[in-house]
Amino acid sequence: MDSRKHYLLPLALFLGMVLGAYILGRSLERFKQEQRYLTVKGFSEKEVKADLAIWTMKVRVANNNLISGNEALVEAKQKVMSFLTAKGIESSEITITDLTVNDMQANEYAGNSNANQMRYIIEEKIQVRSNNVEKVQQISRMTSELLSAGVALSTKNDWQGSGLRFMFTKLNEVKPAMIAESIQNARSAADQFTKESDTRLGSIRNASQGLFSIMDRDESLSGQGGEGGYGSGSSDLYKRIRVVISVDYNVQPKGWF
Repeated sequence: MDSRKHYLLPLALFLGMVLGAYILGRSLERFKQEQRYLTVKGFSEKEVKADLAIWTMKVRVANNNLISGNEALVEAKQKVMSFLTAKGIESSEITITDLTVNDMQANEYAGNSNANQMRYIIEEKIQVRSNNVEKVQQISRMTSELLSAGVALSTKNDWQGSGLRFMFTKLNEVKPAMIAESIQNARSAADQFTKESDTRLGSIRNASQGLFSIMDRDESLSGQGGEGGYGSGSSDLYKRIRVVISVDYNVQPKGWF
């Protein structure tokens, strides 16, 4: 009986050591699988020059006779076309669209307020699309010459899409470098965190990219235009592009890996 106890005690100790080692190994494995992580954001900003100008003008005439009014509109459009081409705009860059005729007498909401006004208001849009953005900007400041020639021209930005707009169309060309820069900025922030918290930075756990925002340079400086979208501004020749990326990094105490 004593001899059996003599053998069972070492066996029990051995099995206890094996079980303890197994439990410890599983705990270490679980710790590594359930790594803690931190989330940091990196951003990239770039100033660019617009590469496309869209200038939409509305030519307007008023007349009591529809035929005479149309003839006056044709004459006004010819003056505008001659003005643009004389200043260096190519004819292939000019389109004429959206002819509208407003009969003031047929307007049921006008009442008697328009009794002494011209019956027909005739409008047509002339649009310039050009990559020579500086030239278009310069010419847009000379429209007083058309007014002196008797042409009623509207070039004001409004909800109908009139006015001068500057666009940047080469976003895909700058995207790769900006994404790389934003990831690098995120990595720098993560390195700084781990240095101050006495931890060690691991691999990327997850990453998500926000939308690229494009806004007028002055609009971005004034704090307008939100992050993660396209800005509404289009009046500035220079734009500011911004992207924000959120990155999750695995973090572990030093010495665990």
